[in-house]
Amino acid sequence: MDAVRLIVTSGRALAAGGEVPEMLTEVWQAQALAQAIGSRLAVHGPPELRGEALGLTELAGRGCGVLRTPDLAPGELRAAQLTELGDARQALMCLGTLLAEIGIALVGIACTVDDEGTYWQCMEAIDAADESRDRVLEMLRRLADRDAALPEREAG
Repeated sequence: MDAVRLIVTSGRALAAGGEVPEMLTEVWQAQALAQAIGSRLAVHGPPELRGEALGLTELAGRGCGVLRTPDLAPGELRAAQLTELGDARQALMCLGTLLAEIGIALVGIACTVDDEGTYWQCMEAIDAADESRDRVLEMLRRLADRDAALPEREAG
């Protein structure tokens, strides 16, 4: 499945809400998807994105690591369903939106839980999602810079 479809699916699942465990599972799923997209971009993406893509992979992995790994049935892990990136710019724009939504969801969870451990997991996951989004925004900036430089090269 292509990246954008998986990102949209994750966004819808996150927006559907649910109890705290279900929400944390959706956050974990989205972070795992961000990790997979970062990995794919690092290997197969435009060369100017590879360093930032590796950083995204590491940060999203940290986002997964601070949360309890959910028990998912075979085939439920969205990141494992990623077969193609499609348009890198579109995938990154959608991923940036999803990462912002993750942060908002985690703030909501952190404000409602009584468990201090879950609260701090949310705080660390918010930080990872925010830093992941920063990497995505940097990759989008690099793509824009590359596109702006193309007419200059063609004219020269």
